[in-house]
Formats: sequence, C-alpha cells, structure tokens
Amino acid sequence: MAPGIEIRKAHFPGRAPIDTYGNGGFRFADMSHRGSILCLPSGIHGWDIAGPQDFSIESFDRILQQAGEIEVLLVGTGNDLVMLPRALRDALREKGVSADPMNTGAAVRTYNILLEESRAVAAALVAV
Repeated sequence: MAPGIEIRKAHFPGRAPIDTYGNGGFRFADMSHRGSILCLPSGIHGWDIAGPQDFSIESFDRILQQAGEIEVLLVGTGNDLVMLPRALRDALREKGVSADPMNTGAAVRTYNILLEESRAVAAALVAV
C-alpha cells in the first residue's frame, strides 16, 4: 500500500437511490460498489454477504441496531426469491421492522420508490 492511502470499510454517509445493479455490484451517488450492500438511515454500507445462505441474525446486526429508524426492510435475495430464516424474521419483527424478501432487482426498484416518498425504508441487497 502506498503511503498516505487509507483503506476504509465501504460506506457512503447518506441516503441515495440505487442507479444501477448487476455485474456483481451497485452504482449510486456517482460511486460504485462491488458486492452486497446495506442501505440504511446511517448511509450505504458494504455488506459481507455472498448470498441468502449467509443470512443470520448476526449478518443483520447493523440493521437491528438501527431498527428504530426503519419501518420497512426490503431484502434483495439475489436472482431468486428466498424466504428469510424464521429466527431472523422473528428478531426483526421484535424490533418493529417489517421485512419483505424479493429478488434483488425488485428490491432495488421498490427501495428507490419508497426512498423518493421519504418513507422509513432500508434495504439489504445481495449483489447479482
């Protein structure tokens, strides 16, 4: 690594619509990110998830920490719809978060609409 270069965890400190998705990543706010992302009230974060097989209460911890600011959580599960594990659904419900799994494309489109409407929405998006 060159002197003066700082490598930080992927984080965009604001809310932004997703401009495009595919090829293993996302574009938003004139930036791009390779891999999965979390779109939260605290910003857009890189998410170390390869697919729905990695879903657990622990992998959704950042979401659970911000649950008071989230009414609807859109979960983009990749190319296909995959149901969330019961324990995860229960943990989200206990925090007052309604989780709605769908394929990633549908989740991106729905997230953008709800964000435009200033809704308390978040998204957990598996890269496709």
